[in-house]
Amino acid sequence: MDQRVKPSPEEIRRAREDNPKMRERDLAAQLDISEAELVAAHCSLSAVRVEPRVNDLLTGLEAVGEVMALTRNDSAVHEKIGVYDKVVTGNHNAMALGENIDLRIFPKVWAHGFAVEKRDGGEIRRSLQFFDAAGEAVHKVHLRPASNLYAYQKLVAGLESSNQEPTIAIASSVSEGSEEAQGSVASIDDLRDRWSRMTDVHQFFGMLKTLKLSRREAVRMVGQDFAWLLDNGAVSAMFHHAAEGEMPIMCFVGNRGCIQIHSGPIKSVKPMGPWINVLDETFHLHLRTDHIHEVWAVRKPTKDGHVTSLEAYDANGGMIIQFFGKRREGESEREDWRFLAENLPRIPSPTAA
Repeated sequence: MDQRVKPSPEEIRRAREDNPKMRERDLAAQLDISEAELVAAHCSLSAVRVEPRVNDLLTGLEAVGEVMALTRNDSAVHEKIGVYDKVVTGNHNAMALGENIDLRIFPKVWAHGFAVEKRDGGEIRRSLQFFDAAGEAVHKVHLRPASNLYAYQKLVAGLESSNQEPTIAIASSVSEGSEEAQGSVASIDDLRDRWSRMTDVHQFFGMLKTLKLSRREAVRMVGQDFAWLLDNGAVSAMFHHAAEGEMPIMCFVGNRGCIQIHSGPIKSVKPMGPWINVLDETFHLHLRTDHIHEVWAVRKPTKDGHVTSLEAYDANGGMIIQFFGKRREGESEREDWRFLAENLPRIPSPTAA
């Protein structure tokens, strides 16, 4: 068992003062604490602990107006500017289905929340930040100049916790990559039979659960008529082709508590070191290409014909990012997206695990 003594709230705040430009996630890693513990250390100073009541949050955010929604994992950061609207509440699943902010939320994962103020010169930057039980960020909401500050303050007041202690209890981390299923006895024939009979992409998760397979195990097993391995540079190539062709795509980035989706064209693609960045007016994406271990093109049957996704996995088998051609329920897949996905550079598939 790890017996290292964690820094006190005072030591954490001093480290923050000594490293004003360092990103919170990076500073937390340097201090060997979670990001939630770093934020909690500022309670009653520049942070207010709020209850992670997802349904109340979602219904209250619409009045705040334009904000920036941020969802990330270890390898990708997905930022969308827009309004939280078309909200669907629920205890197991909740959603925001707006034109720009499109989320799938799993409220039971949300364990800690904070309203944070950060001074940047003469400006105060305000955000709502939510974390899982291990202190990993699941979703953040950043105010913008056009945001309704009164509605935001009212929302924070309604969610404010009676506990404003500068420390929090943290559970053991659950790795995003720990997806390899345990105890599966699924046969390739059974997998292929079930896969071929899908009529909706949303049936995929249920199939994996029934067969006790992880997503990556399934794509490795199913055969190249349904899934084929691509060169790791395929994601970058796809970005450039989609931008040049003004092709509307869907881009999914998620973690255990939230999945955030961009639907539409991309324009400004900027590589920078190991990162590839999309820097559009209402959509920013930052992807660590050096974290990509495998890229798969995956074909799933639906009642509207098959649809093709591009899926990037890390070395642990965790999903980093997923892409589709933009489509609505009842529509067939875009021919330009299908042509692109089927013509990205392939490499020989590994043998099934």
